[in-house]
Amino acid sequence: MKKIIYKMELHSIQKKILLVSKLSGVSLGILFIIAIKSPGDNVALYGLLLVIVAIILTMDHCLKCFITKPLLEINEVTSKIANLDFSELCNVSSKDEYGVLAHNINKMAINLQKVLHEVETTNIQLEKDVRQKECLLAERKELVDNLSHEMKTPIGIIRAYAEGMENNENPVIKEKYTKIIIEETERMSKLISTLIDLSSLESGAYTLRKERFEFIEFVETMAGRLLLDIPNSNYIFQYVLPENKVYVETDKRRMEQVVENLLLNARKNVETTGILKLTVEEVKDEITFRIFNQGKCIPEDVIGKIWNKFYRTSETEYEGTGLGLAIVAQVLNMQGYKYGVSNKKDGVEFYFALPKVL
Repeated sequence: MKKIIYKMELHSIQKKILLVSKLSGVSLGILFIIAIKSPGDNVALYGLLLVIVAIILTMDHCLKCFITKPLLEINEVTSKIANLDFSELCNVSSKDEYGVLAHNINKMAINLQKVLHEVETTNIQLEKDVRQKECLLAERKELVDNLSHEMKTPIGIIRAYAEGMENNENPVIKEKYTKIIIEETERMSKLISTLIDLSSLESGAYTLRKERFEFIEFVETMAGRLLLDIPNSNYIFQYVLPENKVYVETDKRRMEQVVENLLLNARKNVETTGILKLTVEEVKDEITFRIFNQGKCIPEDVIGKIWNKFYRTSETEYEGTGLGLAIVAQVLNMQGYKYGVSNKKDGVEFYFALPKVL
């Protein structure tokens, strides 16, 4: 058992109590001698009693200052610390045992508060890691489920045509079936690549790489490739573009995906000999891209669902991956850009807006 040794320091509580007691004893002894030498003097006796009372009160005050007051303060602070309340520290600044105790309590409180903060930070990080892991597991499951669901049709088609080739010796039919199998294989490959790309966007694995570029020339190039240079096109293409140059700062590769998917979606849904109109307009510090296709409107009860992965209306034939608009929404959401779709009198218009830069 460790032996505890108390040293009699100059400013210790023991020294103070001993000093007060000695002074009190000496004072009372002197008063006693005075009382003996003045037996018949009542006035002196009463004065002596008053002095004794004063000495007792002084002793009480000294003991209160030395012991009771700092002890109460230390007790109040430690009670708060016990309840993990670190809003107050001990203000006992004396150089006695209470001062040392108060200093150690304050040091303990500061260290404890620091440790609790570190533990809380660690717990928050662990919760984030657990949630992230759960999200990744959910995304993987969703990816597998979506792939399984979407692969059924092309795999079924490939198997049917492969079996047809096996039992047919006609070279023309074999060539036709081979072409269909190749197309379905390419469709499957594109579906997998697109779905993995979308998953990387949703999980935050992809970091946007912003760059400054001229937006009007960018749109003209993509519209020319996807809407004008198309043989046997069955629609009327119109466009309204600013004559001046307009610069933006965004991820160019991802914006190519956005514009391409919106243009292809409009081209796929425009009615025969219908109008397909591309508009880019400047509004204050923003530039708005609009693509309108004349044709069937989107039912109001499903207009909010078209941004979901693999969503297709009942009228949609087996074409595309059902991921184009989901990628559009994800890319624009990541950058905080406004976007939407609205039914017009005789068609549908998709749009998005992004800020201009100098």
